Amino acid sequence: MKADGDARRVAWAWARGVSAVSAVLSVSLTVGGTVIQFSLPKEWAPWPPTVPDQGAGLMFPLIGAFLIAYRPRLKLAWLMCVGGLACAVNLMMTALQLMQASAGHLASAGWLRILAIAGWTVGACTLSALVPLLSPDDRLPSRRWLPVVIVSVVTIVAYGACNIVRPTPPASTYRWPVVIPNPLAIEALAPYHTALMGSLTLLVNACMVLAVLSLVVRLRHASPTARRQIAWPLVAFVIYALFVLLGNDYWLPATIWTGLIPVAIAFAVLRYRLYGIDTVISRTVIATGLIAAVGAVYFGTGALAALLVSGYDQVAGLVAALAAGAFFEPLRTRLRRLTDVMLYGKHGQPEELARRLAREVGETEPVHALAAVTAVVHDGLGVTGVVVEVGASGMRVELGAPGPDPRVVPLVWHGEPVGRMLIGPPGPRRFSAAYTERLIGTATLYVADVAHAVLLAADLQRSRERILSAREEERRRLRRDLHDGLGQALASMSMTLNMARLRLRDAPSSADGMLRDLRSSMDSVSQEVRELVYGLRPPSLDDLGLPGAVRALAAEPGPSVQVKVEGETRDLPAAVEVAAYRIAQEALTNVRKHADATRATVTLARSEHALVVRVRDDGKGLPGIRRSGVGLTSMRERAAELGGTCLITEAAVTGTDADRGTQVVATLPLPGGSGAGLW
Repeated sequence: MKADGDARRVAWAWARGVSAVSAVLSVSLTVGGTVIQFSLPKEWAPWPPTVPDQGAGLMFPLIGAFLIAYRPRLKLAWLMCVGGLACAVNLMMTALQLMQASAGHLASAGWLRILAIAGWTVGACTLSALVPLLSPDDRLPSRRWLPVVIVSVVTIVAYGACNIVRPTPPASTYRWPVVIPNPLAIEALAPYHTALMGSLTLLVNACMVLAVLSLVVRLRHASPTARRQIAWPLVAFVIYALFVLLGNDYWLPATIWTGLIPVAIAFAVLRYRLYGIDTVISRTVIATGLIAAVGAVYFGTGALAALLVSGYDQVAGLVAALAAGAFFEPLRTRLRRLTDVMLYGKHGQPEELARRLAREVGETEPVHALAAVTAVVHDGLGVTGVVVEVGASGMRVELGAPGPDPRVVPLVWHGEPVGRMLIGPPGPRRFSAAYTERLIGTATLYVADVAHAVLLAADLQRSRERILSAREEERRRLRRDLHDGLGQALASMSMTLNMARLRLRDAPSSADGMLRDLRSSMDSVSQEVRELVYGLRPPSLDDLGLPGAVRALAAEPGPSVQVKVEGETRDLPAAVEVAAYRIAQEALTNVRKHADATRATVTLARSEHALVVRVRDDGKGLPGIRRSGVGLTSMRERAAELGGTCLITEAAVTGTDADRGTQVVATLPLPGGSGAGLW
């Protein structure tokens, strides 16, 4: 382990040393090349006098070396060093080429031109194509962007190769006093070279625009924190691309802006938190605003007072000082608030955070409100992650990564512990300690309220499930007792009475009539018992199971009904079985009576969390004026008792208005799984 650590430290030291040498070399070549260009004769002086390569050669290697000092394995930083050095080589070789040509050494100027093109090619591949695509997290947006990388590199290399083998141009169209010979020229390309270079120029610009669009794609799919990080290089590259596409008329802003691109990348890579950059910006804005505003008030008031009370200079100075002092504190407060909004957004203020939390609590159901409130707290605090744990049941909502050592904030509702909130370390937006405490104190009250509401809702749902389960289990027991106990007893009594009827000899006619009447009464009682049992729980559910019972319903006279079963239905709770059977029964009754349908489909779909009953027909659909009857209301109530839903809608069957059809979809949550999918 120690040897590995020593080897790693040596490798990092070498990386820092190499990057520092490349930065020094690049800056030296850029400065030297610029000095040489400005010392050339007027007819050999390049136009425009400055190019983006100068900004790239000065800033990219410096910022790249700075990033490597903190993150030696960052590929983006190494590309910045290589690209900046290549731009510096291009600048120096171009300057030496023109210097040699102006002195009459055209052969050496031709070879220097090839070296300059090679430097430009490497710089364009790294800085115009690869760096935007890898910014700011050192990865491509996705694997789908790999072809863009390949096409961009191939296009730029093809452009450089075409420029290297450039045929000798006509002297009338040449930009320099003398044509610099090309030692690698392919004269056969002369008829096609101009068109080829024009096409490749368009392709190079298109690849540059695609590289910038990759940052837009990152921005669309990123989290709020990542969007603020991506915004730095995105703005920098968009403005740079605009300057480049506008042409040589914008050479000066293009050069200056090129030097700002690596600074934006460094802020994004380091998440612009290094050395408290937000504190520096905040204090700078406040100080500048105070100096400008107070100075304006002081001198303006002094000048006005001097005009009104001429000859009383001391009075004018006193009035100006008092006016400036009166404006100082309100102005400082206003500037501080404006700066906070600029750096942290409106959600970083306790008042705005409280308004957002109150809105989420008031507009969202408790189960969903917990996730919504967690998202608001995460965004408002500007931390890496927030976790809210409710009660002791393991109910948990997590957003982001709180880290290995998060801050634990207890959630207490009127003295009753209802959970806890885990807050990760500060993210890209970090507030002062006092400001963070105010935000946490504001958020904790609302999160505790929602956690308490979630616990109440969970308790209520569990109580409802227990009541329903107990009711259905009691019905099942009653059916068993009535059928197996009372039914058998009545049957036995009937047999006994039959025997008594045969043995009665004394008054056979009257006894026979009485016993016959008693037998009829007993049959009626038995039938009533059977009907009672059927009302408590359909016997077909126990005999055939839910799919078989529904198939028995489907076999009744009427339209053709197909039954489909998806998933396991043998271990369903009694309450769910009864509700599903009754809903299917009522829906098929409506199909036979009102739908004018030729066929229907009943689907029983079992998932981990719910049983879905879907009844669909090809009939005339719902009437224009809907009126909920007893059957529709019964289906909705049976679903609601279990915490589920029942929707009756139109469903296109053949794609024509004539056969719209009707669809009933009932979702019945299963105990133990009804809430698992919400967290």
